[in-house]
Amino acid sequence: MLLSPPRTILISGASRGIGRAIAERLLADGYRLSLGMRNLAALAGTALDPERAGVDEQGRPRVLLHTYNAEDPTSAETWVAASVSQFGAIDSLVHSAGVFSRVPLLFDNGQEQEIQQLWDVNVMGPWWLTRAAWPQLAAHGSGRIVVLVSMSGKRSKGRLAGYTASKFALMGLCQTMRNEGWEQGIRVTAICPSWVNTEMAAAVNAMPKEAMSQPGDIAALTAQLLELPNSCVPFELAVSCNLEV
Repeated sequence: MLLSPPRTILISGASRGIGRAIAERLLADGYRLSLGMRNLAALAGTALDPERAGVDEQGRPRVLLHTYNAEDPTSAETWVAASVSQFGAIDSLVHSAGVFSRVPLLFDNGQEQEIQQLWDVNVMGPWWLTRAAWPQLAAHGSGRIVVLVSMSGKRSKGRLAGYTASKFALMGLCQTMRNEGWEQGIRVTAICPSWVNTEMAAAVNAMPKEAMSQPGDIAALTAQLLELPNSCVPFELAVSCNLEV
């Protein structure tokens, strides 16, 4: 059952993949959304276009699109301020923006920049955005943070050194968010999927795409998390489409 009034949720990485599926599901469920992305035109004419998404009970647009660059700390502050200006308050945050890289342990000269981008987007991006949104989340009394981490934040398989290191760091950050916000009613969930049928997994041939987890399934889990009371919110959801050993 939705809270009354419904939650007002910031979602990063909402222009495609898992983030977009989450945004579409939460809009259909009646929430107000502020969507941060690099390319605002990506949602023009879709269900997430503010012109099509309708208005809330106060007559305000139910969807705000705002530019957001996870590598720019000021971008997080600007986005949060614009969201509060439109909706009056925000109470939930979904971190879905992220980058993937195959940079190995024994990386080549010149790949340092790729490693730095992994850190900036996958770790510092959520850190800066959470910091900017924290006063709003704490003021609500039942704030929520959902972070798309990855199974790569729980174990290392193969040679994805850079990506795995960034996701392990993100999982540690999630644990500290949980510790920091517990007494203020902020609940944090790290969702850890293995392969999800998105552009990121397009080059994966180890399993058919229909056997992977689907973006809509991750969106359904996220929607359910937002409906749970503070006393029943899991910290970690491991979502595996293959046997993890």
